[in-house]
Amino acid sequence: MNFFRGVMGGQAAGPQPSGAETIQKLCDRVASSTLLEDRRDAVRALKSLSKKYRMEVGTQAMDHLINILQTDRSDSEILGYALDTLYNIICNDEEEEQDESEDAVTPLSASGKHKNVSMPDETAQKQADDLGAQFTDQFIQDPEHVTLLLTLLEEFDFHVRWPGVKLLTALLKNQGVQVQGIILVSPMGVSRLMDLLADSREVIRNDGLLLLQQLTKSNAAIQKIVAFENAFERLLDIITEEGSSDGGIVVEDCLLLLLNLLKNNSSNQNFFKEGSYIQRMKPWFEVGDDNSGWSAQKVTNLHLMLQLVRVMVSPVNSPGATASCQKSMYQCGLLQQLCTILMATGVPADILTETINTVSEVIRGSQVNQDYFASVNAPSNPPRPAIVVLLMSMVNERQPFVLRCAVLYCFQCFLYKNQKGQGEIVATLLPSTIDANSISAGQLLCGGLFSADSLSNWCAAVALAHALQDNLTQKEQLLRVQLATSLGKPPVSLLQQCTNILSQGSKVQTRVGLLMLLCTWISNCPIAVTHFLHNQENVPFLTAQISENLGEDERLVQGLCALLLGICIYYNDNSLENYTKEKLKQLIEKRIGKENFVEKLGFITKHELYSRAAQKPQPVFPSPEQMLFDHEFTKLVKELEGVITKAVHKSSEEEKKEEEVKKTLEQHDNIVTQYKELIREQDAQIQELKEQVASMTSQNEQMQNTLTQQLSQIQQHKDQYNILKLKLGKENQSQSNSQGDISQVNGLQTEELTQLREEVEELRKQHTLLQTQLGDKDALINTLRSETAEGSAAGSDNTELLKELEALRSQVQSQSAEINQMKTERQELLRRAEAGSSDAFSSNDGSSDAAKIAEVESRLAAQTTETEKLKEEAKSLSESRVELEQQLASATSTVAILQTEKAKLQTEVQESKKEQDDLLMLLADQDQKIHSLKQRLKDLGETVDDEDDLDARDQTDDDYEEDEDED
Repeated sequence: MNFFRGVMGGQAAGPQPSGAETIQKLCDRVASSTLLEDRRDAVRALKSLSKKYRMEVGTQAMDHLINILQTDRSDSEILGYALDTLYNIICNDEEEEQDESEDAVTPLSASGKHKNVSMPDETAQKQADDLGAQFTDQFIQDPEHVTLLLTLLEEFDFHVRWPGVKLLTALLKNQGVQVQGIILVSPMGVSRLMDLLADSREVIRNDGLLLLQQLTKSNAAIQKIVAFENAFERLLDIITEEGSSDGGIVVEDCLLLLLNLLKNNSSNQNFFKEGSYIQRMKPWFEVGDDNSGWSAQKVTNLHLMLQLVRVMVSPVNSPGATASCQKSMYQCGLLQQLCTILMATGVPADILTETINTVSEVIRGSQVNQDYFASVNAPSNPPRPAIVVLLMSMVNERQPFVLRCAVLYCFQCFLYKNQKGQGEIVATLLPSTIDANSISAGQLLCGGLFSADSLSNWCAAVALAHALQDNLTQKEQLLRVQLATSLGKPPVSLLQQCTNILSQGSKVQTRVGLLMLLCTWISNCPIAVTHFLHNQENVPFLTAQISENLGEDERLVQGLCALLLGICIYYNDNSLENYTKEKLKQLIEKRIGKENFVEKLGFITKHELYSRAAQKPQPVFPSPEQMLFDHEFTKLVKELEGVITKAVHKSSEEEKKEEEVKKTLEQHDNIVTQYKELIREQDAQIQELKEQVASMTSQNEQMQNTLTQQLSQIQQHKDQYNILKLKLGKENQSQSNSQGDISQVNGLQTEELTQLREEVEELRKQHTLLQTQLGDKDALINTLRSETAEGSAAGSDNTELLKELEALRSQVQSQSAEINQMKTERQELLRRAEAGSSDAFSSNDGSSDAAKIAEVESRLAAQTTETEKLKEEAKSLSESRVELEQQLASATSTVAILQTEKAKLQTEVQESKKEQDDLLMLLADQDQKIHSLKQRLKDLGETVDDEDDLDARDQTDDDYEEDEDED
């Protein structure tokens, strides 16, 4: 142990070893010692030297420390020392971690030089960062080292888990992408890290938040995994436990992690909304009446909370997802809570600014939210609308610049796709709605438009332009606005006043704002163009501005003047004789030159601030002087630049040709539209016919099933009849010798024959009735057949129906023939029975042989049994007859339905004939043209089919159709 006493600061004789030599000896000890205590002491010594001799320890000891992590898993103390040592050599933070009292032993170097830990020098800090990245690369060169570290994080021991969390965080800071990739493919890697949030020790939980922040940076896959590991629920619970906005740094870390998970991640945003987590955000913004004494941490927390709301409704998100989140925020009361903060007093300026921006994006493009915002009133006496209060701040030059930008953005979002709100703003400027006792939004905008502050001019002009965006009605309404400039002078229109201020040569920012307003106003509004050109001074002023060679600052104004003049050409309806399209183009060619005009027009898009404004809707400018372009105006420039350039270069002849082409295209479009409507109608008719054919087909199938059942019943009746006929034939062949017995037998036979005659007579009547009904049915079927044959042009489906009806008719006829045959056979049987009876009465009366009497009695008993069977069979025949009558009734109702459908078909056939007549007229014209073309081909010597052959073919077709009609 003398060696360790020398290393740990004991008084040893002889020269002291250098730091590198000491570290080398410690590394040898770690590698060669067999006792766990010796290795533990050596690793502890390396930990104490790792901050002072970071390079040496990292170079010599890293492999030995990793080996300790792999081999000494059973001892938590040596694991903790090894992890702390690795953290010290990999971490690039300037702040030193406080060591435990038992570890606070620092050896003295022989040279007496000590490393200066806090090095403000940027070069030294850069070297330290490079050193940390170098050691990180060495550590993650083998991915199993990171996997080993993730496994160690499952240890519950504080001395292992906490340094493991810090080490992994340092690795992610230095080489985030590579470490993220290793963790992503590691089994249960992210899940192990999520368990840190459930640790009861706050220091591990808090450092786990920092670890997850680094882990989720710019990695959508890991963000999704973390979100589906119930991260939202855990983080929101921690925020609530820590006091929400009044909480400390832990709340800030949770909010930063939530921002990482939700920003630019549509899947997580949808999961956050579907999980009803938006509703849990509302309590964050419940600030009390006493808003004094906001701590810096509370301001930071609330600022991050507002950013979190903005992430969910950002304009860069998909419109559907944004609209869904906006709806949820209104329904749960979050928007109302934000408006309360907006109108509260004592709120810090930066929180108020961010709240305005948040409210702006919550209401942007949502009609319900915009209507609610329009109804919000400030708690003043008398109450004023929130919009008016915000506009008062926008046109007040004493307000902070960022606040004024936020109010402008809020006003723009309120009017975005909100024609109702645009109409309400413009209405406050119209003479009939002006209230002298109150301040309106229109009055504030006019006041800012003509104030001495150039920033107020620009903001008011842009705000008023948004009230006219894509709204032709409000552009025309704003032409009615009249302004009283001074006492004793007649009022002038708002359009004229804008051009007057423009010609007075004010600041560039003011002129740019007015030009943007005028371009938005008169674009796509010929009436406004006419009003603008009606002032004789406007066109000379614009041409003079464009033609002059001005400085760099004036180039943007020249470009906007060129755009305004181009709009006057493109949307000109030629109602003013002096300023028609052609005369304006001639004026440009003479005074400016077409090429010069196009070059000046291109100054707008080439300006450095144009691209910045085109990126996102929110006006963000580093200084008031750079506030020149509006986002919506950049869209207008992009839309009009190309068409104005073409309009200036086109000649009058080209314009006439284009107009003719447009008219021709319109005519073709009308013709195509008519044919489309005709095709739609025919499709509808065909669909109806198909439905009718389908219903008739189903009815036909039902009738066929009914006929099949009837045929089976008839076959049964025939079989029963044949059996009866055989039995009666046997009885007629036998002769009886006993008169008394024969009289008794004949009496019984006579009674049975009488019943049979009655039944046959009843069957004969029923047969006659059925035959009459079948005749009516045949006539109806023939009528339907002829009418269906006439309407065969309506479609091939009717031909199939006709075939099915013909088959039905043949089956009915066969059934009738079978019934007639049965009737004939029944009559023959009765005739034979009567003949047998008469023969029996004319036989020998004097015969009294006892043997014959016994034989007759036995035969009588057999005939009695057979008679009972015949009665039962006759009863079954009666029941069958009832069923046949019911089936006939159903067939009759089916015929009635077919008659109704036949009437509909007749109507449709008549309409089809009308359409066919029209088509025949077109075909006649077509045939005439074909005939003329054939004649010309014959004149030219070409071979053409002879018309006689065609006529012969037509004649053959006609003969074939006549034969079919005869059949």
